[in-house]
Amino acid sequence: MKKIIGAIVVLIPIVFLAACGTSGGILGAGENELKLAHNQSLDHPVHKSLAEFGRLVEEKSDGEISVNIYANGQLGSEREAIELTQTGAVDLAKVSASALESFESDYSIFSVPYVFEDYQQFEEAMSNKEVTDRLYLQTEEIGFRALTYYNAGERNLYTKNREVKDVSDMNGLKVRVQPSQTSVGMIEAFGGVPTSMAYGEVYTALQAGVIDAAENNETALVNNNHGEVAKYYMYTEHQIVPDMLIMNSARFDRFSDEEQEIIMEAAEESTIYHEDVWEQTIKENTEIAKNEMNVQFVEVDKDSFIDSVQEMHKEFAESEKTGEIYDLLKGAIE
Repeated sequence: MKKIIGAIVVLIPIVFLAACGTSGGILGAGENELKLAHNQSLDHPVHKSLAEFGRLVEEKSDGEISVNIYANGQLGSEREAIELTQTGAVDLAKVSASALESFESDYSIFSVPYVFEDYQQFEEAMSNKEVTDRLYLQTEEIGFRALTYYNAGERNLYTKNREVKDVSDMNGLKVRVQPSQTSVGMIEAFGGVPTSMAYGEVYTALQAGVIDAAENNETALVNNNHGEVAKYYMYTEHQIVPDMLIMNSARFDRFSDEEQEIIMEAAEESTIYHEDVWEQTIKENTEIAKNEMNVQFVEVDKDSFIDSVQEMHKEFAESEKTGEIYDLLKGAIE
């Protein structure tokens, strides 16, 4: 009996994925219904922009193609969403560029601190077709391609009870980082102590003093209530890591040229739509954090932070894996 039960437990996820990957499977997808997975809440600006993408696809295709969105991580973590997209179990996924690092080294470029010194430089790079073609199509052989990106803001440092004015104030600071080796190296270069943990654990870790700080955009203060326990928000602006909308390569290729154009147009237009939604959300969240959570917003000596990571830039520029994308991106900015 134990052997039988064990076999059933092993088979359940296999059957689930197989069913997801077929038309009309347990996710209920028809031939022209696209399944899109992401891990944000329904009130997050990225979800709103993905909903706009779905609306545009349906409108432009006269209802022939629809997009069914699975939010809140219903289908798993970002890594699992990428893997499901690779296999075709889902058609599309919205994931952070940092989550794509372990699938394609080019995406690690976004985690290099101060590779963009401001948002204008980021926009210049992402409006360069040579840059986006390289990034979007580089992963086709491993099962997916990118359609567009969404602004996920500038990542800044926030602390429980320590004001940081320049990089010297980072010494010994325990900082939660994303599961990215580049982000770990960044905090070490700043003089802090990187601590990798799940995002959902950050609130209690700050509250209990397990970590002293975290880093993210302003939405974290309000949407995840981090402003209740973190009272200093520093404008370090150390990373600009976009969210990426990816699609299963084989599924994209099965559409006609006209249908592919519809999907690409809808993706690009949803990115433009997202800029306004994101800007308004950041303004609202900043005001709430200031006035209702008593978070102090602090300007820093950004040059001291930039100087501390120049060795990382040198390593990326000289690496066989990342040198080409680094030079391409820097060329687009210059």
